[in-house]
Amino acid sequence: MATIKDVAALAGISYTTVSHVLNKTRPVSEQVRLKVEAAIAQLDYVPSAVARSLKAKTTATIGLLVPNSLNPYFAELARGIEDYCERNNYCVILCNSDDDPDKQRSYLRVLLEKRVDGLIVTSTGGDDSFAGGLAAVRTPMVIVDRGIAGVEADLVRIDHEEGAYLATRHLLDLGHRAIAFIGGPADTSVAQMRLAGYRRALEQASVQVPERWVVESDFTSTGGYQAAALLLEKDRPSAIFAGNDLLGIGVLRAAAERNIRVPSELSVIGFDDIQMSRYVYPALTTVGQSILQLGETAAEMLLNRIATPLLAVDRRIVKPSIVLRESTAAVPGVFAQYR
Repeated sequence: MATIKDVAALAGISYTTVSHVLNKTRPVSEQVRLKVEAAIAQLDYVPSAVARSLKAKTTATIGLLVPNSLNPYFAELARGIEDYCERNNYCVILCNSDDDPDKQRSYLRVLLEKRVDGLIVTSTGGDDSFAGGLAAVRTPMVIVDRGIAGVEADLVRIDHEEGAYLATRHLLDLGHRAIAFIGGPADTSVAQMRLAGYRRALEQASVQVPERWVVESDFTSTGGYQAAALLLEKDRPSAIFAGNDLLGIGVLRAAAERNIRVPSELSVIGFDDIQMSRYVYPALTTVGQSILQLGETAAEMLLNRIATPLLAVDRRIVKPSIVLRESTAAVPGVFAQYR
């Protein structure tokens, strides 16, 4: 690989002058600049980002840590972050922990070793040592989606509890009383808040459901499919609130295999409004948020934090709304009572 000294030798000038051309630190003649550019092109020279970052004391990179890159929610979130950073001349290093606490801690160390200018973190959850390590980090940071206990950092997330309340209330408004819930891992704050919203709506409507209709799973289509297979065996509910859209898509598949028609025999509502939810059949009613906008907001907050470290901690809670599609309907012969 060519070095700056190789460029200098080919151009017939000092490597200090080449450095000035590359970094625009001192004016040089047009003739010298053209010689340097010709030598760079001929040698296919790539400047050392490490050397430049040491001099500038910035790497123009941020680290993004997500728990599951296969989940479309995190893919869309990453796209929003990347789009905003690209427009502002920052690169993004994506690290996927696969919901593995050990991998999550390892990637955090890697990102800090690379001297990233900032971090955007969506935690796997249930890992006190990771939370403790993150709390000690002095690198500018934004937490997205899942709050982390003990970490005093900027935060942006949707109002998970209110969104779950709206989803359950939507089903109640349609006359449903036999409403099951499929949630994510109980040790994650997102799953806890969405379960709390579900229970609050039922309690407000004086509706009780069997505890077996509250099922813990993971935030995947497979998890939704397996949980729905249990719920739909016998004495089945008339509606299912899936704790995210992937779970809801799994529910739709389980219902189709059992010839249970959605929504005439079973209403299904999800959470997140990932793009895929619009194209499954029937299209999934869900609790919406602009995931791309959430990502852009997180990136904007981080770059503001990098530029102005002493800003007050910024916590933004995004209001959710119902996105009506084809997977929910009124119970036949029952009129809404809670509109």
